[in-house]
Amino acid sequence: MEEEAWADSINQANKMALLNWVRETGIDLVQINGQRRYGGPPPGWVGSPPPVGSEVFIGKLPQEMYENTLIPLFQSVGKLYEFRLMMTFSGLNRGFAYAKYSNWQGAKEAIATLNNLEVQEGCTIVVCKSLEKCELSVDGLPTSVSQKGLEAVVLGATEGVLSITLHASPYQKKAKFAVLKYSSHRAAAMAKKTLMEGNVRLCGENVKVGWLKPELKEKLQLCKEKRGKHLGSPEQVLLSLKLCDVLDCLNTLCRQQCLGTPRFFTKCVQVKPGGWLQYWCQLVIPAWPLPFSGFLWVQEDVPSTSGHEKAKDAVARLALRKLGCLLT
Repeated sequence: MEEEAWADSINQANKMALLNWVRETGIDLVQINGQRRYGGPPPGWVGSPPPVGSEVFIGKLPQEMYENTLIPLFQSVGKLYEFRLMMTFSGLNRGFAYAKYSNWQGAKEAIATLNNLEVQEGCTIVVCKSLEKCELSVDGLPTSVSQKGLEAVVLGATEGVLSITLHASPYQKKAKFAVLKYSSHRAAAMAKKTLMEGNVRLCGENVKVGWLKPELKEKLQLCKEKRGKHLGSPEQVLLSLKLCDVLDCLNTLCRQQCLGTPRFFTKCVQVKPGGWLQYWCQLVIPAWPLPFSGFLWVQEDVPSTSGHEKAKDAVARLALRKLGCLLT
């Protein structure tokens, strides 16, 4: 209780200003595992998440500054999709944040306009392109660990997993090494914190979790291409689409293959007795010659977001099959 009382006493004036701003604007802030988030997506957002390159890193923030000042400032240069402020136990911020815009132009404008901006007397902030790391490395796994066993632990403890690959450890003779790929930097950062600081047991006592280093990623790729089942050859390249989000898989595949951002168009076209509704959905991938489209019957009382999302899911699966993605 003494620690809580001490934490509440820190920076009270600015905390009250933040609470008043939240009440006045109706904005929704959610705090999870050391970061407080707005949006992702924001109210009224329709469509897929913004493309890679839409996020900026914000550094050198005064620790007593909160979203009531920061969100309006960063919204002044473009439409925000998400804003994440890193927090301490005492309620101060940790001096850095991330702002994701609806497109890369917003991020570019934020860097041009707000980098080196003096937000308090003698205090200028840093605004630069976010690296948006999405891959974690896990070293020190026992040689007995299986692909399915590792999947069960990781999928049960973290969200947004796109793939899990298992390798011989490049650092230890009798150990395995895993690469965990996530749908976004935020998902990967949350997973890293959960796996490092939570009560999750990753099949071994001396497991080390960190960001996948570029030089190691390149080494694993070279080993995969040149030496087959040697160091770095994965036991499984892609999770079953039953285990991860289909739309995330599609977005990732299109990004990797430079196909452009997928766009969906959905419409409820027919209603039948018994709550049956027919949805039409079309998926357009900019660099793919033809659109993907189809119809789907959904049983529900009235047209809803869930029906539209189910139609998107069905057409996305069709597209992934055509694009050669592993489906099980």
